[in-house]
Amino acid sequence: MSAAETPTAPDTAGSAPVVDAAVDARWLARTIELAVANVAAGGGPFGALIVRDGELVAEGQNRVTANLDPTAHAEVVAIRAACQVVGDFSLAGATLYTSCEPCPLCLAAALWARVDRVVYAADRHDAARGGFDDLEFYELFGRDRSTWELPVDAVRPGDASAPFDAWLAHDHRTDY
Repeated sequence: MSAAETPTAPDTAGSAPVVDAAVDARWLARTIELAVANVAAGGGPFGALIVRDGELVAEGQNRVTANLDPTAHAEVVAIRAACQVVGDFSLAGATLYTSCEPCPLCLAAALWARVDRVVYAADRHDAARGGFDDLEFYELFGRDRSTWELPVDAVRPGDASAPFDAWLAHDHRTDY
């Protein structure tokens, strides 16, 4: 694909990106191919890719069981690979395409990576039908923490803020 076919070129007014549904469909088709191939290889049914300026930067497939890593979701794998390719922890200007609506982990990774846009095919209900917890996690985050089965407790020693004090005092830190 050429840069002229980029699905998210800003319009002249500088408002929301212009979306090209045909370009989105082509990139999503690739994520679905990645997901189906990953199932055939014994992995989970998820594929993702990062596109910037109309060019493929990196691809990812779910590697949770292959790598014994519960964070190796296709989106996270694609984000990690793309950051290595571009040599930066920021993927500003990029689009994350994924075969399924990102779970909260992957959505948070996309936010931290500062991608400009996320485009997905299947949704959390499709994932739930396939036996994946995405829908349950979305519902969990909508509830008060006191109702969670997993306790999340704040224990604040006197020096709890010391790492942030050290960070702020460090002259050569890389802000992000």
